Amino acid sequence: MVSVEDAVTARIERSGIRFEIMVDPDLALEYRKGKEIPLESILAVREVFKDAGKGERASEEELHKGFRTTDPFRIAGEIIRHGDVQITTEHRRKLLEEKEKQIAETISRQGIDPKTKLPHPPQRIMNAMEEAHVHVDPFRRASDQIEDVLGKIQEILPISMERVEVEIRVPLQFAGKASSAIRAIAPVRKEDWKQDSWVAVIDIPAGMQAEILGKLNELTSGQVQTRVTGKGL
Repeated sequence: MVSVEDAVTARIERSGIRFEIMVDPDLALEYRKGKEIPLESILAVREVFKDAGKGERASEEELHKGFRTTDPFRIAGEIIRHGDVQITTEHRRKLLEEKEKQIAETISRQGIDPKTKLPHPPQRIMNAMEEAHVHVDPFRRASDQIEDVLGKIQEILPISMERVEVEIRVPLQFAGKASSAIRAIAPVRKEDWKQDSWVAVIDIPAGMQAEILGKLNELTSGQVQTRVTGKGL
């Protein structure tokens, strides 16, 4: 449990009433991202306030009105997930940089330059995001922001998010490892266990071809064959 001195305020408004709790800022943000952390470890005080700074507690009637419960842990979970968590300017900057990098890396892995058919490096994408004055929300999932970011940077940096269907042929002695590696990356649409090889068809973002080929080359000592058989879904 974090000390009150090191805690920050997390707040939400429900039914016209402001509710506040005192939390560990780092643990609260990790919890908000989906990490399973005991709420008793996050809270500095097991109380729900109307004004934490003044120590003004919310009444049971107000808690019921806002959350239909008086359980401080259930309420804390709601406030952390859906409310505002105060953080320092430095902490926010760090979160923002991490989210921008995550978005750029995702676009780099999934998209390609339509002219060269090669992925754009993440730094090139980040440069385009800066030039286009893209606003990234450090608290939203990167996957939920990809479409908005693409819409703003495609005028500066041509990017195609097309998918391709790829057929993979791996010698039988490497099939087990290759199959496990591929299934961790993409769903296998078709597969055929032949006498001397494993043949599979996968549907992937075009920008991931080099990554997958590199992984399979490593697993099979270069004894892998791949070919694009068409556009993916």
